[in-house]
Amino acid sequence: MSDEEHHFESKADAGASKTYPQQAGTIRKNGYIVIKNRPCKVVEVSTSKTGKHGHAKCHFVAIDIFNAKKLEDIVPSSHNCDVPHVTRTDYQLIDISEDGFVSLLTENGNTKDDLRLPTDETLLAQIKDGFAEGKDLVVTVMSAMGEEQICALKDIGPK
Repeated sequence: MSDEEHHFESKADAGASKTYPQQAGTIRKNGYIVIKNRPCKVVEVSTSKTGKHGHAKCHFVAIDIFNAKKLEDIVPSSHNCDVPHVTRTDYQLIDISEDGFVSLLTENGNTKDDLRLPTDETLLAQIKDGFAEGKDLVVTVMSAMGEEQICALKDIGPK
């Protein structure tokens, strides 16, 4: 037995994984997939026949869910692809700061102040106009792979 002390440093973060594996052949249109380390929504899937090397290939065309860029990937249908854990959460909008951050009310009554206004012009205008008119607004925040962004807006009436 050795009498030395061993210290291990962990560089990994604890908690749930940002993605989970799924067989490429089972991913369908409107599903999610990770392409080039970005979470994407699948808009088109085409599968080629098995070739002389024995693998059918899936050709994915997908749109990045945060910056709307189009990405493509070709994967053998029997191989696993990473699929992001995508969650949508509704928060009530409390305030919009001058530097572009929003203050949101969570379900347990706390505030969430680390989100920026969306970059989508129409959604941005709807949020700013509705807030200026004093309406009660609920924003939907989509989060995947450690990123969050406001993706939708609901008007729940005047304050």
